[in-house]
Amino acid sequence: MARPGKTAFDAKVFVAKVGAGKTVLEFQKHQNVFAQGDVAATVFYIQEGKVKMTVLSDQGKEGVVGILGPGQFVGEGCMNDHKLRISTATAMDHCVITAITKDAMLAALHDEPQFSEMFMAYLLTRNSRIEEDLIDQLLNSSERRLARMLLLLANFGKAGSPQPISPNISQETLAEMIGTSRSRVSFFMNKFRKLGLIDYNGHIEVHNSLLSAVLHDKPQLRENH
Repeated sequence: MARPGKTAFDAKVFVAKVGAGKTVLEFQKHQNVFAQGDVAATVFYIQEGKVKMTVLSDQGKEGVVGILGPGQFVGEGCMNDHKLRISTATAMDHCVITAITKDAMLAALHDEPQFSEMFMAYLLTRNSRIEEDLIDQLLNSSERRLARMLLLLANFGKAGSPQPISPNISQETLAEMIGTSRSRVSFFMNKFRKLGLIDYNGHIEVHNSLLSAVLHDKPQLRENH
């Protein structure tokens, strides 16, 4: 309960508005929010749009390590004393993002329990997702990895109805995210469509039948070798 004379703190309002140590920025498609090797001193909160996270190896090979959307934080590694960015964040479409300085983040985490709870819940969810991704890479076929990635991108399991997947997420991007070739992704996508698990209509529409196939390990998702 808010103290007399003080407005109740709203964590989502806090991260969405300009204020001390906070700036609301807009990024256009393909514009970097930050690049690998940049100085890390700011946390970003995505209000609108999607951001692709990539890493570049010493050999020049690029890999997609995640796609983040509204309600998610980017660049929070600076809170753990990472001095430089270990990945690149690139807008996949028009994005509205709040930049929050490390000092402002620390102050809010210290002074506002609701914001602290929100940020902690995000970190725990993100950590669980990373663990699930690792298990997925180690144990599942590329076909099942693709099916799982499509379900995640369509927001299955989250509040509200599943969402169409943006056409900005290409087959090349999907291939990089699940660790296979574009030709394999194309083959599996056509297979899923023929089975009625997905539809193409400008966007990719994922059906409940794909979720059922993944959960129950149905034969159509058992990759032929």
